Amino acid sequence: MTVSLGLGDIDSLRDIAERAGQEIMEVYASDFDVETKDDASPVTAADKRAEALITREIKKMTDEFPIVGEEAFSDGLAPSVGGRPFWLVDPLDGTKEFIKRNGEFTVNIALVEAGRPVVGVVHAPVLKSTYWGSHNGAFATIEGAGMQPISARPAPADGLVALVSRSHRSAEVDEFLGAYTIAEEISAGSSLKFCHVAAGRADLYPRLGRTMEWDTAAGHAVLSFAGGHVRTLEGGDLAYGKAGFENPHFVATGLESDDEDT
Repeated sequence: MTVSLGLGDIDSLRDIAERAGQEIMEVYASDFDVETKDDASPVTAADKRAEALITREIKKMTDEFPIVGEEAFSDGLAPSVGGRPFWLVDPLDGTKEFIKRNGEFTVNIALVEAGRPVVGVVHAPVLKSTYWGSHNGAFATIEGAGMQPISARPAPADGLVALVSRSHRSAEVDEFLGAYTIAEEISAGSSLKFCHVAAGRADLYPRLGRTMEWDTAAGHAVLSFAGGHVRTLEGGDLAYGKAGFENPHFVATGLESDDEDT
């Protein structure tokens, strides 16, 4: 099966992500409660309200593909996707950043076909920025500015800019980065790290810790259509639809293989 979404569908997904962002911001402005899920991760009313809106609106747009949402999965409600195309939804990626009120959280919506994300939308409500990628290319509206194409950049001559997770820095990441010439390190939360690489602001994002497919699929799509890659430590492309939807360690990069030796 080949998925075909037109420009109007992409616009609809952007609108859905941005409306979910409005739901999130209503909670963000309130004195919200924080619950703990079975996997010890936090969840708030913002996560639940955003996922309910996204699920409802995607089904209105097309009910053709199953939807795997983080909160539904946590409640044991994930559908069986088999070999079909399916949606991956993280309604609030970076809940820890949301709780800290630092603005570095996103809404992630992706469509997966044959193990790879073919459409992805990442919306950062506080930053008023949206990134998206599909077979039509990779684009962004950044801080409310008009739509612009984005692309990953070649390796800078004076060294790479590396992104590290604000909440998951580790000795393994330090060891990994030690193999490269790093000119600068930037900390960031959520799937914004993929978007920074896709927009040519950074070159390398290693994630040597646990992630789930809904954490990465939308940002992966944006980066892929901007000319970048997301690869496992063994060098293969990060694939989707795995049992349990858990990812192995990976590296997101805008670099070609030759550049990665920098």
